[in-house]
Amino acid sequence: MEKHKPPYRITDVMLTMTASISEKLGRISVLHNLESQPHLRKNNRIRSIHSSLKIEANSLSLGQVREVIAGRNVIGDRKEIQEVKNAYAAYGMLNEINPYRIADLLRLHEVMTQYTVDESGTFRKGEEGVFNGDRCIFMAPPARLVPQLVENLFGWMNEARKTVHPLILSSIFHYEFVFIHPFTDGNGRMARLWHTAILAQWKPVFAYIPLENQIEKFQKDYYRAIAECHKAGNSDLFIEFMLEQTDRLLDEISVTAGEDEITSEYVKKLLSVMEYGVPYTASAIMEKLNLKSKETFRKHYINPAIALGMVEMTVPDRPTSRNQRYVKKLLTHEQ
Repeated sequence: MEKHKPPYRITDVMLTMTASISEKLGRISVLHNLESQPHLRKNNRIRSIHSSLKIEANSLSLGQVREVIAGRNVIGDRKEIQEVKNAYAAYGMLNEINPYRIADLLRLHEVMTQYTVDESGTFRKGEEGVFNGDRCIFMAPPARLVPQLVENLFGWMNEARKTVHPLILSSIFHYEFVFIHPFTDGNGRMARLWHTAILAQWKPVFAYIPLENQIEKFQKDYYRAIAECHKAGNSDLFIEFMLEQTDRLLDEISVTAGEDEITSEYVKKLLSVMEYGVPYTASAIMEKLNLKSKETFRKHYINPAIALGMVEMTVPDRPTSRNQRYVKKLLTHEQ
């Protein structure tokens, strides 16, 4: 019996993008520093979770997602809040799973959909379609075929991983998984999580690179690529789309790396004690830094950080306001 192989072909665009991404991974020093920067790691993971859920119409803001993950009470839809908790737990298991095992896929789907769907951790029993908003992009294969289709896909992956570059393999899996649509709910979230899992096994730093955020920025193009591939009968355009977005994201991270090189040790220390998006008083930051002199704080820490655009004031038109707070900004051009 001939082995299953997803329909795709390696194009010059794919080869060029793969080379570009590999080069950028090798020369962006900040990537190697992520493991020693827990605030940055956590912030990127929160962005990944917020974006992946937002694509699926979860209405919670980035700030609300951050609050849920921090264990604080948030006013919002109970299911959406549970989705955040589930996604955070699932992403936290990236280092524990083998992305080439179906059993691990089912295990993480159970975590991802706990308390939100009835068929959690099991393949769907009914018929499903892939939707972009209210518009159906295509109808998924019949439910009776799902177990075999998933087995075929994972069988191909385990063989192809010996010869197919992880950047390309992860994109092929992503498209094929969305096409099979193996679960009643959570297919998009799992496809993006598994894409990250495959890349993270190749380069662990991908566990903390918010690729989902990049997809959400270009959501219309994301769904358009899926639809076009369905019409074409292969995943070529989707592979190129994912490689292009990964390459763009590394460009943004490269800018962050350049900023990091010119940042003084004082500013680096300041940023290390501040959470993203949290407003701090000057006294609170000084206490974290064990500083006594306000002049030292202003001259060497907060003013340079503001000048570099890494920290912003909540009352910028009145720098000395008694209500002044300082907020650590996102540095990967999220806006």
